[in-house]
Amino acid sequence: MFFKNLRKTFITLLLLLCIIPINVFAYSQYIMPGGENIGIKLNSKGILIVGVYKVENKYPATDAGLKAGDVITEVNGNKVETIEEMASKINTEERESVEISYERDGKTKKTNLKLYKDANNVYKTGLYVKDSTTGIGTLTFIDPETKYFGALGHEIQSEETGEVLEIKDGKIFNATVTGIKPSSDGIPGEKEAEYDATKTTGDVGENTTQGIFGTYTEELPNKDTYKVAKPNEVKTGNAKILTVLEGTTINEYEIKITEINKDDSKNKNFVFEITDKNLLDKTNGIIQGMSGSPIIQGDYIVGAVTHVVVDNPHKGYGIFITNMLEEAEN
Repeated sequence: MFFKNLRKTFITLLLLLCIIPINVFAYSQYIMPGGENIGIKLNSKGILIVGVYKVENKYPATDAGLKAGDVITEVNGNKVETIEEMASKINTEERESVEISYERDGKTKKTNLKLYKDANNVYKTGLYVKDSTTGIGTLTFIDPETKYFGALGHEIQSEETGEVLEIKDGKIFNATVTGIKPSSDGIPGEKEAEYDATKTTGDVGENTTQGIFGTYTEELPNKDTYKVAKPNEVKTGNAKILTVLEGTTINEYEIKITEINKDDSKNKNFVFEITDKNLLDKTNGIIQGMSGSPIIQGDYIVGAVTHVVVDNPHKGYGIFITNMLEEAEN
């Protein structure tokens, strides 16, 4: 009997050992670098208040306790996700006030918002709102096995709160660089670009401190892949970035990684300096729209451009590529 019980105990232990979860990331060891510029459209989770205005010498939104940065989620108990849905609920219910559910600092609140009709019999709320945001950035990678992509290497923030913009979903598009505004000390430059919102190349599912992530929906580009560098394989010394400065042509530019950050930073894992004369002549350093440009060192893809050192635009920060790949899988 003792041996039977012992045998059952061993079997139970074996089963327990078999179901203990192990954190193993499934991204490919070889991935496709980006470098091309992309247009980005993110749809916010709810309707974001961006400002208030006066109606009949009053501020109805302020009187209701609403302010910029609040996210409207319901009108009279009905869920709303777009401005059109919110306007429809307000205009069809013919009330002098509506109950607004909104989120602030992670908490759900409710208030009554007084409405005013203008001369055209249209309700005025005293609210400026938006339900999406657009911009440009640089594609960092595509995992050829999963078709996951990552871009930017940092979050897209709400201009009103400075916090990470909570999104419902989004899209990326092909983009063409039409001009460059060079950086100067204290003033980062920018890429000027146009994109065609009818030519979607990917669906965005996440906006995080490590970048935006989603699924690439077009046929994979014909590119070589690079081996993924682990953080301890990233070295100080020569490297290169891939980015577009004109049209859609991706070029390589020389940089030098000068410092590796050993702490648990999410997107400032190393410091680099641009050493390429052609790039400096055109941009005078890191510019907006360059975020996400992949960084290559030898046969490895090691990371991406994330931030400029504001008082010295020749220098910038990079994120480890593994930080982005791990986030893409979440």
